[in-house]
Amino acid sequence: MGNLSGFVKACSVFISRHFYTHSSSGYMADQVEVMCSIKKLPNVSYPVLTPNLQGFKAAINVGAKEVAIFGAASESFSQKNINCSIAESMERFQEVMDAARVAGIPVRGYVSCVVGCPYEGNVSPTKVAEVAKQMHDMGCYEVSLGDTIGVGTPGSIRAMLVAVLHELPAGVLAMHCHNTYGQALANILTALQMGVSVVDSSVAGLGGCPYAKAASGNVATEDVLYMLHGLGIDTGVDLQKVVEAGNFICRVLGRPNDSNVARATSKL
Repeated sequence: MGNLSGFVKACSVFISRHFYTHSSSGYMADQVEVMCSIKKLPNVSYPVLTPNLQGFKAAINVGAKEVAIFGAASESFSQKNINCSIAESMERFQEVMDAARVAGIPVRGYVSCVVGCPYEGNVSPTKVAEVAKQMHDMGCYEVSLGDTIGVGTPGSIRAMLVAVLHELPAGVLAMHCHNTYGQALANILTALQMGVSVVDSSVAGLGGCPYAKAASGNVATEDVLYMLHGLGIDTGVDLQKVVEAGNFICRVLGRPNDSNVARATSKL
């Protein structure tokens, strides 16, 4: 943990793990061990993903203080990812929201495939707005809009946000961009210019999706920070510590670092 302590102290939110009970998601089977092994720090939130009531209960049993529900704007992706239709997912989410309200647990919402789906192609901005509004109306304090397969461009992101902003204020939205086609930073800048001020990212560009095989990981935190700092935005995060953490993680995993900033600074 020593190699990561500076990074952890610099950030305030970490998505810890999925708590999902469907048998097809064996890749999440170590969820309890991961959550229990985290050395939790004060003033840092460790929300976990819980798409149904069983997952919510499992998360609470191991000390989760915040959870997130994750749906999709694509029927096919919803079936692949959480094994139900969009309408059925909303019924499950409502059960989670009701239980979370009783327990005093805040809930964040995620909408996957906001511009494109690996099974259906282009996704309707109107459908994204509909799903995002449903999540917010049922009690999510914030809704993250995910370009899950990284096919978005500033044009498609703008069109999607125009539709969503017609239903919800920018202050309750976040952007979650994957960098498959190298458009993530441009898409994030577009969202910032439209009033969205929360961005999801992943150190070293780690991540991906088992149901979107061609998708890259989430946009690298290092690259987002470099852009934001260049815009004069005070993030309160030490970029160098994030770079060091990403390099450490990639060495342990034996994989390349997908952050352009990390690769560039390693050559200096």
